[in-house]
Amino acid sequence: MLTAAAAVFVTSGVDAPIRRIAAEAGVGMGTIYRHFPTRADLVVAVYRHQVDACAEAGPRLLDSADSPFAALREWADLFVDFLVTKHGLANAMQSNSGGFEALHAYFLDRLVPVCEQLLDAAAEAGEIDPGTRAYELMRGIGNLCVGRDSDPRYDPRRLVDLLLKGLLRPRSTSA
Repeated sequence: MLTAAAAVFVTSGVDAPIRRIAAEAGVGMGTIYRHFPTRADLVVAVYRHQVDACAEAGPRLLDSADSPFAALREWADLFVDFLVTKHGLANAMQSNSGGFEALHAYFLDRLVPVCEQLLDAAAEAGEIDPGTRAYELMRGIGNLCVGRDSDPRYDPRRLVDLLLKGLLRPRSTSA
């Protein structure tokens, strides 16, 4: 259900009809409401599910990518996906500002250490200089994603790629 809701939120925002989410999930509307009595409950669950998926991807990517920097790049792409798909989250949470603060803390607690792990691995491999702070990188990526909702012509991925390329250590050329 959470995957289906996330997919619907991507295309239609968090105000999408519950019947559309139920149809996408292959369940009845009653099933959705039994698990998530309010829209805010559903939005929070989807948000947490996406944060968890992004956090769990980091170590997996480190194990499978060609290099730590390649893992960082793939993770950043997932992070961008996450950021551009949380359409309307703040509006949905307005009735529970404490809940939004708790979600933001959850987001930071889960994702900053993963980004740190990826950055540390890339620095240890000599691909980037040490010292890049995870929170700052994530904030920079987040800032590049601002405006995506209001302008479908804007895709932040190209600029995020440029940002990540800027972290790379210059390769020395020997004669």
